[in-house]
Amino acid sequence: MSTMAQARDVVVVGAGVIGCAVAYELARRGADVLVMDSRGVGRGATQASAGMLTPYIEGYSRGPLLDLAVRSLSLYDQFVADVGADSARRIPYARSGSLEVSLDDSSDRLRRVADDLAAANVPCTLLDAAATHDTEPLVAPDVSAGLLIPEHGYLVARDFTQALAAAAEKRGATFARSEGPHAAVTGARDQVRRLAPSDRYLRVETDHSTVLARHVVLAAGCWSGGVEIEGVPSAPVRPVRGQLLHLAWSGQPLRRITWSSRCYMVPLDDGSALVGATVEEAGFDERATVAGVRDLLDAACELVPQAWQAGFLGARVGLRPGTPDDLPIVGSSSHVPGLIYATGHYRNGVLLAPLTAKLVSDLVLDGRTDAALAITSPDRFVVAV
Repeated sequence: MSTMAQARDVVVVGAGVIGCAVAYELARRGADVLVMDSRGVGRGATQASAGMLTPYIEGYSRGPLLDLAVRSLSLYDQFVADVGADSARRIPYARSGSLEVSLDDSSDRLRRVADDLAAANVPCTLLDAAATHDTEPLVAPDVSAGLLIPEHGYLVARDFTQALAAAAEKRGATFARSEGPHAAVTGARDQVRRLAPSDRYLRVETDHSTVLARHVVLAAGCWSGGVEIEGVPSAPVRPVRGQLLHLAWSGQPLRRITWSSRCYMVPLDDGSALVGATVEEAGFDERATVAGVRDLLDAACELVPQAWQAGFLGARVGLRPGTPDDLPIVGSSSHVPGLIYATGHYRNGVLLAPLTAKLVSDLVLDGRTDAALAITSPDRFVVAV
């Protein structure tokens, strides 16, 4: 039998980095927020994210995604400070730059990228082989060139997401739990299955419970497509598997994010390092594979030979939410009043979290539509049926 809880201002479906960021921003601006995710906090794509804040790696095409990423990066310093203060947690966060290196004949490509970035007034430095090794002594001897972008940085995505959840709760948000007095009425043990209009509310239905909300933010990552929405097709979001390695580093650490065409390496302040990441169309298969682990280890050791001496702490797997055009789906539904999408961030969920939280909160609380939402609108995919 389904149970019914009292109506909430906002239900956020999904507790990854996007869902938690949205919940935090809404709660600190006064909304009554319930977060529902049967997997728990940060258990989707977030758990295998390296936390790179690198718009000029992902955005060389200078397309609309780059504009969103750059804008979101500009929010990060203050956002991390606010989350840290509200959660009373230390968030590992560094803006130490990134170094892309050429291990083949791609020096000309690095030169073109450097020219493009300079023309856009993005600070960067094109390095020859000697300067690249001076900048990062651990890279392979046959590196021929490097591109240093000092604005880039990283944070520890899992720690950040847990801090977002704690900060949201400190500001009054509720997270559905599998224990405690609220479990029976919040659907803590259930996956959200269906959203349906009901008078002035939306019904959020799980296997055993129903919650009413004035607004629902669909932020369930690649599981967003599994939520039935009355009146429109499900969100066109698919899982894209990413495998990430965690290494116990020994000896001199890397100085910053270092990457080549085959992998990236992120040094963490606890002395370990992350190596990522595969991009695999494997459905909802969340296994780490021999092929994925081997390919990443080979690429890491080619980039930084010292990686051969590292300890192996494990492999992480996350399912990134991909969309048909590789752009997020963020914005209000034109067909289901009160429904806001915040999904499909693919490989950029951590980077885009502060901006997504701001845009969604502006929609929900102020009815304000940012011009940036024109390119992320769900209307480009979702039509009434």
